[in-house]
Amino acid sequence: MAAPTAPPVVDRPTMVPAPDLLPDVLPTERLGITGKAVPEVRAELRRIPVARNVAAVASVYAQSVGLIALAAWIGHPLAYLVAFVWMGRTHAAFAALSHEAAHRLLFPNKRVNDWVGRWIVGYPGFISTDLYRRGHIAHHKEEFGPHEPDMNLYVGYPVSRASLRRKLTRDALGKSGWKNLRSLIRGARMKEFGTHARRILVVQAGFVVVATVLGRPELYLLWFVPWMTEWRVINRLRAIAEHGGMERSRDRRRTTHTVRQHLVSRFFLVPYNIGWHLAHHVDMGVPWRNLPQMHRELRASGWVPDELEHPSYLALWRSLAAGDEVPRPA
Repeated sequence: MAAPTAPPVVDRPTMVPAPDLLPDVLPTERLGITGKAVPEVRAELRRIPVARNVAAVASVYAQSVGLIALAAWIGHPLAYLVAFVWMGRTHAAFAALSHEAAHRLLFPNKRVNDWVGRWIVGYPGFISTDLYRRGHIAHHKEEFGPHEPDMNLYVGYPVSRASLRRKLTRDALGKSGWKNLRSLIRGARMKEFGTHARRILVVQAGFVVVATVLGRPELYLLWFVPWMTEWRVINRLRAIAEHGGMERSRDRRRTTHTVRQHLVSRFFLVPYNIGWHLAHHVDMGVPWRNLPQMHRELRASGWVPDELEHPSYLALWRSLAAGDEVPRPA
């Protein structure tokens, strides 16, 4: 019997930019060798916009509680449909503000930042800001490193169009959401994770109680079902647009995509400037309000040339879904 032969080595397409798209122009007068601004510039970039953050927190509640209440008052199926679709964006907004709190960029006072991060934007959005912070800082220390918490979201791209469609279908049908919900319920019995999981579940139960007292318990579904379905699709599309198919490197341009920002995507997919993700990874101490300015600094230096920037999210997703179909094991 002949010995099995090794499969042929096939060159897979890559999402990592070619070396000629990564000009070696740093440091400059305004940016250091890693892309971070020099101290006098960095001080202004890192200024936390307290008033805007208060308005942002109020805004996500107006978009969630307010919109659900408005749909119930109108009572028309189209109003409920609009509220349902909008809740996907609202979950993205809650996640973005929780992300700011995890970086302690929501408020300069640490206790205020953490309390708002946990109870006002975290637990209501099914997020433990404390646990998220722990994994997310590991992600920032070394993308694609040994402690990368989201490796399964990023590796293997580009995939085939059929593969990406299967992933998004699982998300849209609630299969991915069910895995998250099941982990949350099981985690409530664990020692370390349990406190955070129970707090999330208690806050969600509180929402149900309030809706029930108001005589409309079914309205909670306008919050819960989008989290189980629509938000999963948004989260995957955003995540792969941040790091899909990139690689472990000290050069952030090889770990993180940069995408030209347009109004619709900024509103629905990447609220609060989280779409300027390369700028965020170059300096995670820059709050959301100043990320566009940080991005402009990187562009002005020549470190991010036109050719490096994807023209839109749609164009990037097409590239991420331009791979070959990998045969499944028999």
